[in-house]
Amino acid sequence: MKARTHSPTRREFMSVAVATALTARLGATSRVCQEPTGKPIRTLKWGVVGTGRIANSMAGVIKRADHSALAAVSSRRMETAKKYAQRHEVAQAFDSWAEMISSKAVDAIYVATPTSVREEICIAAARGGKHVLGEKPFASSASVGRIVAACREHDVAFMDGTHFSHHPRTAKVKAQTKKWVGTVSLLDSTCAFHLKDRSNIRYNPELEPMGAIGDVGWYNMRAAVEYLPPELKLESVSAVLRRDQETGAVKGGSGELRFAGGVKSTWNCGFDAISAEMDVRIVGSTGEITIGGFLFQNPDGSADLSIRKKASEPENIRVESNKPGSVLMFEDMAAAAADPALRRRWATATERTQRLLDSIWKAGLDAETRESRDP
Repeated sequence: MKARTHSPTRREFMSVAVATALTARLGATSRVCQEPTGKPIRTLKWGVVGTGRIANSMAGVIKRADHSALAAVSSRRMETAKKYAQRHEVAQAFDSWAEMISSKAVDAIYVATPTSVREEICIAAARGGKHVLGEKPFASSASVGRIVAACREHDVAFMDGTHFSHHPRTAKVKAQTKKWVGTVSLLDSTCAFHLKDRSNIRYNPELEPMGAIGDVGWYNMRAAVEYLPPELKLESVSAVLRRDQETGAVKGGSGELRFAGGVKSTWNCGFDAISAEMDVRIVGSTGEITIGGFLFQNPDGSADLSIRKKASEPENIRVESNKPGSVLMFEDMAAAAADPALRRRWATATERTQRLLDSIWKAGLDAETRESRDP
């Protein structure tokens, strides 16, 4: 068919994109986090696959980003696609993502679908010559490898939908960690909120096999990727899964990653928290960094953190930005589309995050198996 013309609340966490979409309307201009090396940036015409909550909240984000235009949407039902198009003033609606990918109406695809079907769409988009931004998590490290390989083969950019990685606060912490806290020995992260609605896709193991581990545990693993030295070798993994009795879905988990040199990352994630908590603490030989609400920014786009040296009071630091991480993500995507030299770092971050996610998932399943065998 042809196309037709701080301490975040539960609601905030249920869709980080909703919060960032609201903040995206504030402020004026902001730099692109990663400038292309002398390459002109052209506006990417985005096609959105999916019309759920995330896809709806990201519509305003795409419009707010420099070098980005929301051009098309696809859904399994044309009626749903048309409603999305009308709501967000999108020119073209499709009832087939494959037709949208083959259309000249778009040159980049944002895949906001359940994890179970994400790989197929991402690879098809790459083969169609479209740049690919896929929501996370992915089915496995092997799945990510196939997506990245397809994007590389067809000379298109690939990125996952992790917002906080693109905010200047993340770059600031990475650049200053040694100065602020010395040699890092511990990264502790919590990413949890309360979700009791069992009809939510997060409680459907067929569509979201890893449950809370994939949904919020991704952020714990990405924090380790962003804030620990990249050369650290993973030596051991432990994990305990918490399952929902009604659905059998994994509603939470906790554990520890141990790296060479005695460095470790402790983590907790879930849908079963009494209140929302999304914090990172980085402990070093001379102090510690605390990033409260590490997925979020202030209404003006800035973001906060605190550093504390031994035997001293905490120092609060504000990292300025006129745009939230979600908007900067699309701007970074446009830069990567313009300059192939910028692509590898984003693909590598996705690959490393998914490998850690796979490792804690396997460790958790193994622990369940051992427990079931014990008398």
